Amino acid sequence: MKRRVLVFAAVVAGLLAGLPGVAPAAPRPSRAPAGFVNLTDVDPTILRDIRYRGFHNFVGRPVDGYREPLCVLTRPAAEALSRVQAGLRARGYTLKVYDCYRPQRAVDHFAAWAADLDDELTKREFYPEVEKTRLFEDGYLARRSGHSRGSTVDLTIVRLPARPQPPYVPGQPLVPCFAPVWQRFPDNTVDMGTGYDCFDPRSNTLDPRISGRALANRLMLRDAMAAAGFNDYDLEWWHFTLAGEPYPDTYFDFPVARRALP
Repeated sequence: MKRRVLVFAAVVAGLLAGLPGVAPAAPRPSRAPAGFVNLTDVDPTILRDIRYRGFHNFVGRPVDGYREPLCVLTRPAAEALSRVQAGLRARGYTLKVYDCYRPQRAVDHFAAWAADLDDELTKREFYPEVEKTRLFEDGYLARRSGHSRGSTVDLTIVRLPARPQPPYVPGQPLVPCFAPVWQRFPDNTVDMGTGYDCFDPRSNTLDPRISGRALANRLMLRDAMAAAGFNDYDLEWWHFTLAGEPYPDTYFDFPVARRALP
């Protein structure tokens, strides 16, 4: 039955597209403009854990537009990040990126997921104390993301030498993202007080419940990024945008893939 509905919908869409006054859907862009780079080509020492390419994210599945586990950024952002990396490596640490450029189609995927109130597969880990209906209102999700402009990055710090990180297995038991670090998913990062993409006020950089080593780690990341020209987003300790970004008003939608780069 479901297949018949899908076929019928496709036929109707095709007929409508051929009617006068009904414009066909605009094709999605397939190439990035000049000035976008693969971060690994600029600095191969920065670790990558591109969460939206896999299953360990708040959607619980690969996100639209992430065809390869790459960190794509504008060149100025990538070069500034490399300067942060140089300073941290001198102190015995390395950066690890979770997300970089994000296609608009991925942002749309997040919105569709948020509208499906029956899908709470990942609630126990990523938003255990926040109702899904409030994710936009509380600022955890948005219809437009700075990531789509190409100079925003989500990242953390790992102590060197980096410990191996076990793979995430879909269906494994989930633990709240603000649980003590030894109970959470065994990411190989320093303790930041919460996991990545934790939809909870504890993710605010200066939330008063975060103290000691976790707070010191957050401030180390914030200060290192600020020294290279990045502005922090104080509601998410992992989120930074390059000041003076080259595309401040443009939201791109090319896929995250090597073939899409200039």
